[in-house]
Amino acid sequence: MKKEEKEMDNQAQFIEFTCIKMEQPIGECFIASINHSDLLKITYSDQRRIDQEKSEFDTYLGIQRPLSPKRVKEIKEYVTTKDACFPTGIILAINSKTVEYDEKNNRMKLLAYLPQGRISEDEITFENIAKILDGQHRIAGLSDLSDEKTFQINVTIFIDIDIAEQAQIFSTVNLAQTKVNKSLVYDLSELAKHKSPQKCCHNIAVTLNNIEDSPLFHRIKRLGVATEGRFNETITQSAFVGSFIKYISKNESQQMEDRDLYMKNKIPEKTKDKDKDKLIFRNLFIDNMEMDITDIIWDYYTAVKERWPEAWNNFETGYILSRSNGFMAHARFLRDAYNRIEKLIPNKNDFTTILKNIDILDSEFHVDNYKPGATGEKRLYDDLCTGYCHNRSKR
Repeated sequence: MKKEEKEMDNQAQFIEFTCIKMEQPIGECFIASINHSDLLKITYSDQRRIDQEKSEFDTYLGIQRPLSPKRVKEIKEYVTTKDACFPTGIILAINSKTVEYDEKNNRMKLLAYLPQGRISEDEITFENIAKILDGQHRIAGLSDLSDEKTFQINVTIFIDIDIAEQAQIFSTVNLAQTKVNKSLVYDLSELAKHKSPQKCCHNIAVTLNNIEDSPLFHRIKRLGVATEGRFNETITQSAFVGSFIKYISKNESQQMEDRDLYMKNKIPEKTKDKDKDKLIFRNLFIDNMEMDITDIIWDYYTAVKERWPEAWNNFETGYILSRSNGFMAHARFLRDAYNRIEKLIPNKNDFTTILKNIDILDSEFHVDNYKPGATGEKRLYDDLCTGYCHNRSKR
């Protein structure tokens, strides 16, 4: 684009919107609603190249804020769903030279700044009006959404704040915030009106935790923290749901897609042949056989409990079978056992036949052999697979 064309283009472009002025200790700020297409046009270009270089803001903070391709991809998928929502505001820093504010009517106009109508070092082009202090992934995630679609974003605008104040705001909203407990997120899925993989696995967790005859009776921390008066809750709801939801949907993207389809009164596709051995519960889930999935997990862990009764009921420090590592390793092995049985709904006896071939002693389910964390979990899973295959080959 020629210099003259660029001048005319910047002078012609502007966005205008209603806003509310607020007084806070840091000074004035403005709350507004801006359509996603306009937001993409004015946001500072650092958010598009932040994974390649440091801006003044990042240098001041002494950190880099890489734009995560995985996170952007997840948001791009999310914003196309029926109930997509960004309830929390995006925070922008804007130079007053680009602002025209009508206080009487609470209207703000944002436009490029070209000193004396000419391109210069002090210019602020239309696409560089707003620097993002918080929300770069959300803005990047909106980049593929059609301009014709209405997706309004609530924004907080700070005008003429210096770099130190920007850093303070950034640290407040990013470094000091507390992450939501994932078990709580899964627990809230119970309130959803529509079917979803998350809700299915949550319902199974509740059933197995609440029925007295269940092998997992009162062993699941519903909100990720122990219930007062109970001492055997050694498995978080997050660990439970995470262990079995992967047998319904292959990844978080498919979980979101499945949920969105049910919200639109559509039904997800059943698993293809190549994925049948991996997504062992998917077709049962789609065929509304949630109780059968519950029975399979119930019978499997009953077989585990009866195969290693001492280890299963040992809650002393160091013993891992009834804790997350032991539970999750066996959840991984459940898929192997299910595929070896080759029945749609295997029962406890089917699983018992598999587990009796594994020569691991009750006393060996200990941190001395299986360290806490993913390494210990994988080693136990490998030993379950190896033990079954080795002893079966001798028969």
